[in-house]
Amino acid sequence: MAQRQNARMTHPDIRPATPADLPDILRLVRELAVYEREPDAVEATEADFAAVLFPSEGTPTAFCHVVEADEEGGRRVVGMALWFLTFSTWTGQQGIHLEDLFVEPEHRGSGLGKALLLHLAQIATERGYRRVEWTVLRWNEPAIAFYESLGATPQVEWETYRLDGDALTRVGAPTPTVAG
Repeated sequence: MAQRQNARMTHPDIRPATPADLPDILRLVRELAVYEREPDAVEATEADFAAVLFPSEGTPTAFCHVVEADEEGGRRVVGMALWFLTFSTWTGQQGIHLEDLFVEPEHRGSGLGKALLLHLAQIATERGYRRVEWTVLRWNEPAIAFYESLGATPQVEWETYRLDGDALTRVGAPTPTVAG
């Protein structure tokens, strides 16, 4: 309880992630996988995150903001928002797709998750983006209640589909050409 009160009492330090944060980002992604009942699903490595967040050439294809909180021994990363840009053909404008929002369990209820989401909304507003979107597991009632408390609305008319694994390999295989 002291940690939650401490996080509420100090201004959260939200900042863009740096390469030094890669171990924390991967740690938080693994903690998220445990929370989402997929503890063995994370295949990503620090090198994978480095390649998209901090490429040696070109521009990043994903972005991450971290939040630090005071704990015994100093400040440490306790949450993150990992996101990328989208484009809407209907609005003709970019938006943000929030891939992962995660705050360590002992810091939930402290306002850090809300601060991260509001920070992304501020980025979207400042840059003229029209949307911040994300998906949530249907069973994750605490997250759904949190999102709805901010005014977010479910897009119930849309279903998320995914091609991966064997199906992606099959569909993405080169098509043989027919001689003739």
